[in-house]
Amino acid sequence: MMSIRQRREIRATEVSEDFPAQEENVKLENKLPSGCTSRRLWKILSLTIGGTIALCIGLLTSVYLATLHENDLWFSNIKEVEREISFRTECGLYYSYYKQMLQAPTLVQGFHGLIYDNKTESMKTINLLQRMNIYQEVFLSILYRVLPIQKYLEPVYFYIYTLFGLQAIYVTALYITSWLLSGTWLSGLLAAFWYVTNRIDTTRVEFTIPLRENWALPFFAIQIAAITYFLRPNLQPLSERLTLLAIFLSTFLFSLTWQFNQFMMLMQALVLFTLDSLDMLPALKATWLYGIQITSLLLVCILQFFNSMILGSLLISFNLSVFIARKLQKNLKTGSFLNRLGKLLLHLFMVLCLTLFLNNIIKKILNLKSDEHIFKFLKAKFGLGATRDFDANLYLCEEAFGLLPFNTFGRLSDTLLFYAYIFVLSITVIVAFVVAFHNLSDSTDQQSVGKMEKGTVDLKPETAYNLIHTILFGFLALSTMRMKYLWTSHMCVFASFGLCSPEIWELLLKSVHLYNPKRICIMRYSVPILILLYLCYKFWPGMMDELSELREFYDPDTVELMNWINSNTPRKAVFAGSMQLLAGVKLCTGRTLTNHPHYEDSSLRERTRAVYQIYAKRAPEEVHALLRSFGTDYVILEDSICYERRHRRGCRLRDLLDIANGHMMDGPGENDPDLKPADHPRFCEEIKRNLPPYMAHFTRVFQNKTFHVYKLSRNK
Repeated sequence: MMSIRQRREIRATEVSEDFPAQEENVKLENKLPSGCTSRRLWKILSLTIGGTIALCIGLLTSVYLATLHENDLWFSNIKEVEREISFRTECGLYYSYYKQMLQAPTLVQGFHGLIYDNKTESMKTINLLQRMNIYQEVFLSILYRVLPIQKYLEPVYFYIYTLFGLQAIYVTALYITSWLLSGTWLSGLLAAFWYVTNRIDTTRVEFTIPLRENWALPFFAIQIAAITYFLRPNLQPLSERLTLLAIFLSTFLFSLTWQFNQFMMLMQALVLFTLDSLDMLPALKATWLYGIQITSLLLVCILQFFNSMILGSLLISFNLSVFIARKLQKNLKTGSFLNRLGKLLLHLFMVLCLTLFLNNIIKKILNLKSDEHIFKFLKAKFGLGATRDFDANLYLCEEAFGLLPFNTFGRLSDTLLFYAYIFVLSITVIVAFVVAFHNLSDSTDQQSVGKMEKGTVDLKPETAYNLIHTILFGFLALSTMRMKYLWTSHMCVFASFGLCSPEIWELLLKSVHLYNPKRICIMRYSVPILILLYLCYKFWPGMMDELSELREFYDPDTVELMNWINSNTPRKAVFAGSMQLLAGVKLCTGRTLTNHPHYEDSSLRERTRAVYQIYAKRAPEEVHALLRSFGTDYVILEDSICYERRHRRGCRLRDLLDIANGHMMDGPGENDPDLKPADHPRFCEEIKRNLPPYMAHFTRVFQNKTFHVYKLSRNK
């Protein structure tokens, strides 16, 4: 939050970053018995009402999303195989491990099956607890087996209700963060309403339930709320310790449940680094937060059997570099403006160089290549060089990893969220620049401290943290659409805080010479209430219509395929195909896979490229040899991939394979001059003609409108 402080000439010994100038007035007011009693009663009443509303609106949001999921799929009425197919792509893979743990005769055997898994990747035994973030599935399966609920609740409902319950926690955490920033629970109520009315852009939990982000983001929201409270000045020692515990637990759980945690927390570390460098945050508190990040990641690393990708993360290298640079530059925050600016730039350069140096050393020691596809993707995405790398292009061609669509802002504007956000952001950014300039200009000399100008603008640490947080995550969302859910939810918090903040309205009214304490009170309560009334009037009928709209899951071709696999293939049969489909095969049939959608391992990426040659222009004997090298017994071909029209030319899967293989793409359009015509026709098309070279290696055993299954011959 922000305030306008009138600074008087004081001795340097009287200056403290933790005590606002109004403290003496507050102390005098607290001496008045009647005023103190009424304030306490009002505070208790406000906490009770606000807390009750927070819990209620969180639960209502959870019920709302669960109802949408039920209405969209008729989940309670469809068959078990249809329920499992509804967990599309990687969602099905994650849920399969929950199912696997429940089907194990004992918990010990279930753990053993995850640690020594030989069905997720054929001809390989991998440690799933090391490779993937599936501790949440393990924990839920243990709970379900231990609690006496088997007679009353099916396993799938226990799973999805847990995820929808986490959404209640998520909304409550957003509510509390906004409340902490503004000082009124009305702000939290507005944030929650905005979150729900902008559901399309704030969450996708109702149709991608098991996704890792749906597990992780509620804990991330709790962490932000706890950090917001921790950055307040004058916390009591006990409150501070409890808050640090809450930050540590939420950071740990966030890190444990999402493989992209290190990249999100790197952004958070950059926020802390920026504020600490500009003297807008107590250095000791920033140090605590850096330490919690490192400790949480290292603990997750231990639980994931020393996952090298965590040890080689940029976050650990960056935080260690900050500590080292601090030791080397002890007088960073002293001197004149130009002197401090020069020191700051040198400090930034030192941290950057140390980060890259440490990260490269760690990766060379660990021989780490698991995250190289991410950096190739980023390099190509930001125009630092074209690439023919299959993995990088696979990401670049997905809409989720493209730029944020412009129509997103239209939807956010319909609820007035975007307008309110820009209004609050503009004011706070201006204030932040003023505060940063003053902080860099201030000298530690006592005489100059006594000559500080009056009317200096002040930006509180918790507000500064949330400001830089929303800016950095905004840039991330603009560049990568999939990350918009990090930004839009915090956008609700930040916009609602600003509209309910007395400091924002005080600054605005003073700038137009209309300042009056009563006007501030009127504005901070009337504007949010009017917006809430507008949201109820405009969106309530649509939400009711949405809740009354009933649909039903319908995918007969996939259901037929899964039933056929269960009935006509051996339990130990190995299947090859697209990553997305094979996740469903693993969940619905328990068969062994050649590859899967968890794309964070370099050897798996190479394996996937090899399997995907079924959609390239390759000879049948070459494809057969590649598939048999992974022990494949059956291969599933999908017409939706072979004849894909969803992506533009150059982004279809068959085009990516052609480019990676050095072959010219199909259809009208230009090709790079060095690409050559292929020596063989496209495998997925030609195999359907039942020509002798193909029939010698592949026998069709199943076919419907969508899928073609071929059994591989075992001859050499």
